Amino acid sequence: MTGSKRQLHLNLFLMNTGHHEASWRHPDTAPRRVTELDYYREIAALAERGKLDSLFLADTYVLPETARHKVLHGLEPFTLLAALAAVTSRIGLIGTASTTYNEPYHIARKFASLDHLSGGRSGWNIVTTASEGAAYNFGERPLPEHAERYRRAGEFVEVVKALWHSWEPDALLADKASGVYAELERVRPIAHRGDYFAVRGPLNVPPTPQGEPVLVQAGSSADGRAFAAGVAEAVFTAQSSLERAQAFYREMKARAVQAGRSADELLILPGLYTVVGDTEAEARELARELDELTVPAYGLQRLSTLFKVDLTGYALDAPVPLELLPEREAIVGNRGRFELIEEMVRRERPTLRELIRRTAGSRGHAAVIGTPAQIADTMMRWFEDGAADGFNLMPSHLPGGLRDFVDKVVPELQSRGLFRAEYEGRTLREHYGLPPVHTVRARVGAAEASR
Repeated sequence: MTGSKRQLHLNLFLMNTGHHEASWRHPDTAPRRVTELDYYREIAALAERGKLDSLFLADTYVLPETARHKVLHGLEPFTLLAALAAVTSRIGLIGTASTTYNEPYHIARKFASLDHLSGGRSGWNIVTTASEGAAYNFGERPLPEHAERYRRAGEFVEVVKALWHSWEPDALLADKASGVYAELERVRPIAHRGDYFAVRGPLNVPPTPQGEPVLVQAGSSADGRAFAAGVAEAVFTAQSSLERAQAFYREMKARAVQAGRSADELLILPGLYTVVGDTEAEARELARELDELTVPAYGLQRLSTLFKVDLTGYALDAPVPLELLPEREAIVGNRGRFELIEEMVRRERPTLRELIRRTAGSRGHAAVIGTPAQIADTMMRWFEDGAADGFNLMPSHLPGGLRDFVDKVVPELQSRGLFRAEYEGRTLREHYGLPPVHTVRARVGAAEASR
């Protein structure tokens, strides 16, 4: 970040009609618009008006059974982010891509293309895919074992980074006078052959404005934390309390140092679910309205999928049946989120109905329902007390929840000196205050000769 005072980094977690699972049923949302470019252009413009660092699109490769009661995840990220690159100028654009069901050459090329089209604003949210259902859309075989997915991911990222650097920074001349576009002796194959991939290279896209798109990771399992410490530059994480967040923050910064990196090179951005009101009573009334719209059948199905236990036959007002939950090691899919919610259940002993409502918007992330000042108070406390470098913002409903945050919470943060009043850079790396990576630089003589 520029300047002497440390400031928050804010990313918008863009999820169709909002983060409350019943947001699509609220009168202020438009679920039929979630496949329209104008809808996302409106949201991106709001986020950019609020000077947010970035927006982020999650992704999945399966149609979940819960689609009966909830809006689908949304459009394919590369397509949508490329379109948004054309109608925004500053905000970072982060897309999700799986290392389990893609090939490194494809992903390196797609993110390099997005970085060019956006002028250096792209970021890759690296996932290993946690959905067992998605596995069967890529062949008749189950989801690979958890640790195996992360081993593949490590080599996948290694190959992608090598492809991004297969062009030397000054390989591209575009010299009209000499007729030399690129000096091919400065563009080299990577000749990678490993346990999972054999890739000759080089990439057929020249070096990008950022040199490398920003690398983001969101897994909180032991394997996910180890992976993030070695390769990620920002971590999106679910932490339900200040104490948990502080412990995670300390651990990840220490892991980064152990991996030979600076602690400042790894940003920790916990998810923050917000419901904004001019008064606390107004915010709580909106939260109540959303909770009342929750479909219990959806909540039961969601928890059944997470816990790997069929809960549909259990009474909503009975305690969550802890005795039926599997051991953590048996979880093949989203182990980090399983551990988070399981700990909450053991600690608080809620009924199924209470757990459904408790996680209907936040899904285990921190949640603040209140006035702009109350929300800013929480954000400042986490930021100053060693729990966060910023937040992955999760508005209750879109676009209204984001508009409330931008128009009411952002000015409160700015007045406290916690957040920028204007963008100071143009690339996502500059927004995040990350160290530069080599960029394309034309040779002066060639540039002059071509004029």
